[in-house]
Amino acid sequence: MTYKELCLLLFSVLTSTMGQLLLKLGATKLGKVNTDNAVSHILNIVMTPELLAGLSCYGLGAIAYILLLTRVQLSIAGPSAALIYIFSVLIGYFFFQESIPIYRACGLGFIICGVILVVWKP
Repeated sequence: MTYKELCLLLFSVLTSTMGQLLLKLGATKLGKVNTDNAVSHILNIVMTPELLAGLSCYGLGAIAYILLLTRVQLSIAGPSAALIYIFSVLIGYFFFQESIPIYRACGLGFIICGVILVVWKP
């Protein structure tokens, strides 16, 4: 993977991760959905700035990923997108005070090792 391709991958991963952060913030603002408030929640989605910004970030991430797919093989780009999992757990930890148990940290380590092995060119 070249430097430009790596930058495109990281842009895609980071914008998608930012989309997840914003969607979580917007969802927290909406509150829990149940059968009584489902319709109003669906209508409030289009009125919540965090949710709209999160969807926009996802859109940017998807565009960057499509551009990446024009340059690299799917067997490299697909597994590399798993870096989103790493950043999502870190966002959960730093922004929402979610814990990272040892088994989850080990799983994240395996993901990182897997991505390195997938993109490595001997």
